[in-house]
Amino acid sequence: MKFPRSLMLSFSFLFCSLLSFSAFAVTSEDWKPIDPADLALKSPVVEKDADAEALFWEVRIDDSPEGDLIFTHYIRVKVFTDRGRESQSKVDIPFGKLYGSEIKIKDIAARTIKPDGSIVELKKDDVFERTIVKTSGARLKAKSFAMPAVEPGCIIEYRWREIRVGKSANFVRLQFQRDIPVQRVKYLIKPFPFEGLSFRSITFHGAPAPFTKEKEGFFSTTMTNMPAVHEETRMPPEDQIKTWMLVFYDRDRKIEPEKYWAETSKYYYDEFKQQLKVNDVVRQAATTITGDAKTDDEKVQRLFEYCRTKIRNVTHDSSGLSPDELKKVKESKSPADALKRGMASGGNIDLLFAALATASGFDARIALAPDRSDIFFDKYLPNDYFLKPSNIAVNVGGAWKFFNPGYNYVPFGMLRWQEEGEQALITDSKQPVWVETPLSPPEKSQIKRRAKLKLDEDGSLEGEVQIEFSGQFAIERKEEYDDDSENQREESLKQEVKSHLSTAELTNIRVENVTDPVKPFLYSYHLRVPGYAQRTGKRLFLQPAFFQQGVAPLFSAADRKYPIYFHYPWSEDDVVEINLPQGFTLENAEAPAPFGSGRISEYKPTLGVTPDGRLLVYKRSFFFGGNGTLLYSVPSYIQLKSFFDLLHKEDNHTLALKQTGTSQ
Repeated sequence: MKFPRSLMLSFSFLFCSLLSFSAFAVTSEDWKPIDPADLALKSPVVEKDADAEALFWEVRIDDSPEGDLIFTHYIRVKVFTDRGRESQSKVDIPFGKLYGSEIKIKDIAARTIKPDGSIVELKKDDVFERTIVKTSGARLKAKSFAMPAVEPGCIIEYRWREIRVGKSANFVRLQFQRDIPVQRVKYLIKPFPFEGLSFRSITFHGAPAPFTKEKEGFFSTTMTNMPAVHEETRMPPEDQIKTWMLVFYDRDRKIEPEKYWAETSKYYYDEFKQQLKVNDVVRQAATTITGDAKTDDEKVQRLFEYCRTKIRNVTHDSSGLSPDELKKVKESKSPADALKRGMASGGNIDLLFAALATASGFDARIALAPDRSDIFFDKYLPNDYFLKPSNIAVNVGGAWKFFNPGYNYVPFGMLRWQEEGEQALITDSKQPVWVETPLSPPEKSQIKRRAKLKLDEDGSLEGEVQIEFSGQFAIERKEEYDDDSENQREESLKQEVKSHLSTAELTNIRVENVTDPVKPFLYSYHLRVPGYAQRTGKRLFLQPAFFQQGVAPLFSAADRKYPIYFHYPWSEDDVVEINLPQGFTLENAEAPAPFGSGRISEYKPTLGVTPDGRLLVYKRSFFFGGNGTLLYSVPSYIQLKSFFDLLHKEDNHTLALKQTGTSQ
């Protein structure tokens, strides 16, 4: 849930306009001169083995009068090798829902300077939109283009405007690393002169870079010789790895973390006291909803389900309201308003749930939680920028439990993975209460796959498939597809299946429960895969683990630079039934070998054949994260890689079928 935060002059970190700038007029003609020494450069400066290196990356930040925050980027790259040409010729600039706001990309301009000094400009029509998938699995929309005429020895440069819609410069993150080394990174800003406040910065994962006064009241900060950050499978969040800087306003004072969090806790407690006010309308509703519930847990669940199902959530696409209707929805000023209207924002639904719980005799509070998909929280850094009022904490039987009915896809008893297993601050008028939010066990987030298939003597496989996602898997899928059309969802599924079964043909596709707050996310489709089993003479070689066919190993690199980070524990449950072709029999029905790692993980496959030898039944169960450990150090990589390599090997277990007669 998201709540508006008031201006707090008594706090260290203020929600105010951070930066005010002159307008920057930028056109594609504003290219900087090319230094002949850069064009003649034969080897990288920052990292000797780099295939390409940025000569500079400059960013100007404009707090626009229209209420948007505008970043104007300009980057110049030297290409040294064919691999550098390959990696840098294709440029993706992400846009959409990023950095807590809607991102638009405008005014892209690019050009290639060849070794002989000739210039090839990018045509405007060569910029297009596409979806990219990062190593982490995140799907992003991007403005994409291919740099023209790139070859080793070239310089390529491009610039663009990144517009953060409706975003004022409250707190701004300045990034200093890219996927290639950078010789010089420079930011240019002009602080606004707030009385009694100073322009401050905190540098993460690097040495602090002081600001230098420039002309006309501007200040610049520069870092040099920044190494590349290469994306690795299952790595921590980028801002937990990269060097970056947070800029903000603050009073010139020092404050101990304990005192700071006490002030923060009290502020939010007082801020939401009125919005959690219980009146007769709320009391009567709470009594009616809980009814004959016998236990405290049952009462809380009934309140949760009521808020989830009876109050229309206007924050989510499942509200059923048109854009014009949404504009007319008034913000609830109290829990009673939400009850009366039968609709509210996600944040106000959370507040209603807290008020109903209070009316039912529970101690219900606002809980501030960090987002571990962003950065790992450190409460010894006194800055509530890294905490947000995200959930409701309810004391049930002497223990704090956490709920978020205002986030439509989160099941009862769970939080979004980004907020599970984290230190949350429960607001209090006197003493802050820190409680670690529970981490959902593997069985709560499951992929359940079912296939009923028929194998032909030519090796083709055909039949019906159903895949069901629950828990965190379902939340992620629903978030990803809830604003897509039916055709877009079907196309995404086809691409996903074809990524590991290239010859697959999908028909009768159904994508269900995309916006349902309770039911699992569900795929079902008819599938045909020509040549699934390999035919050699009188034998067919068949991989019974159909759902793992063609899937690459989780970890392919021999070594590792960054820790390994799994987002949440999960489990998998597969059942594959394959009708074997007439005239073929299994030479053996030996199952892959099971294995495990104590409470952390278990892999358990089974294989069976009906007495007539016609139906092969393969079952596979797997879970990981049973002990709640999600972060592994770099030295653990070899052991972890070996574990998942063994899993991949067993998933590729192959059976041989021998032709013993004539098919009919």
